[in-house]
Amino acid sequence: MPPELDKIFDSVIKNPIFKNKYILQSNYDPEEILHRDKQIEQVASILAPSLRLERPSNLFIYGQTGTGKTLCVQFVGKEMMERAKKQNIPLKIKYVNCKLKKISDTEYRILAEIIKKLGYEVPATGLPTEQIYNKFIEIIDKEKQLIILILDEIDQAVKKINDSFLYNLTRLNSELAKGQLCIVGISNDLQFLDNLDPRVKSSLSEEELVFPPYNAVQLQEILKKRADEAFNEGVLEDGVLSKCAAYAAREHGDARRALDLLRIAGEIAERENSNKVSIRNVDEAREKLERDKIIDIVEAAPKQFQLVLLSILNLVEQGNKENIFTGDVYNLYYELCKKIKIEILTQRRISDIIAEFDMLGLINARVISKGRHGRTREIKLAIPEKIIPKLKTLLIESLNL
Repeated sequence: MPPELDKIFDSVIKNPIFKNKYILQSNYDPEEILHRDKQIEQVASILAPSLRLERPSNLFIYGQTGTGKTLCVQFVGKEMMERAKKQNIPLKIKYVNCKLKKISDTEYRILAEIIKKLGYEVPATGLPTEQIYNKFIEIIDKEKQLIILILDEIDQAVKKINDSFLYNLTRLNSELAKGQLCIVGISNDLQFLDNLDPRVKSSLSEEELVFPPYNAVQLQEILKKRADEAFNEGVLEDGVLSKCAAYAAREHGDARRALDLLRIAGEIAERENSNKVSIRNVDEAREKLERDKIIDIVEAAPKQFQLVLLSILNLVEQGNKENIFTGDVYNLYYELCKKIKIEILTQRRISDIIAEFDMLGLINARVISKGRHGRTREIKLAIPEKIIPKLKTLLIESLNL
């Protein structure tokens, strides 16, 4: 074995940086959730009637990524299940992440996943959707019981399917004789309910909670508590926690982002065989996270979004780093659509997609007036130059160009 590898393996085994890295992972459930007492009490008070086997109102929770929504709901659910077991209350609480691939693609797959969580099996594909619904009703109605169904990132499922499956779920109670179903929806999209069909909205009869973002001081306290358990004593240089908290506070108060920054900064220091995590490591971690986030966004984007972004990247490559306008993007997009034989959207729709890119931070778009020729957007790329080649390769492969 080359001596360099021995050195790498030895440094990781000795591990002067981490005591327990898992504490910084997003799937770690802390025993104490800081700065969310009010929200935990609100969730508990809405769902508490289920401990009397009374169906509570459907609950919808909103907030930016990393504001503790899932953590708080799962914490309340765990406490309720412990109480239910002690008192022999036939309560079940099941969690489904609607963002996971091969779950939220179709109504059938979501129902199959829910049925699986309830301890039953159905084929992954092949049955009529109506038959799956009948199976679901049969399972719930087997006995007197109450099922609380937590649908995390529910907006993702609605985007991929439509809101009819949500309507169908809310109407199930009218067909049940013994069992009851309550839905808890969690979404990062604050306008999620506003965009639903009015028929679906009225059938939900929901309670709504909005989780505010954490501020820098709160994030620093969350990081400090986790860092005390995750790192060996004295490895964090002064200012590391406050810098991670400040970066995350700027980006919607995302605690998950702050924890990822701290963990990756520690991993970078570990790879450097350093016995300290420095502020420089935090800057490097932030750059890495930015790269990963952009790649994830683009990889998951629909084909039309990818075509528009590729058009912008091609214009930049042609030397148009300044003064790229919506019309230029549309002309190139039009040619690419013809090339791969895909539906061509209107210029107005392309303008909406460009506005979404601006919101995601992929570009900076400024609306300017061209007098009697109307208004247009002046576009500047906001993607780091280092990842543009990787991004172009990804887009070309995805679009089969």
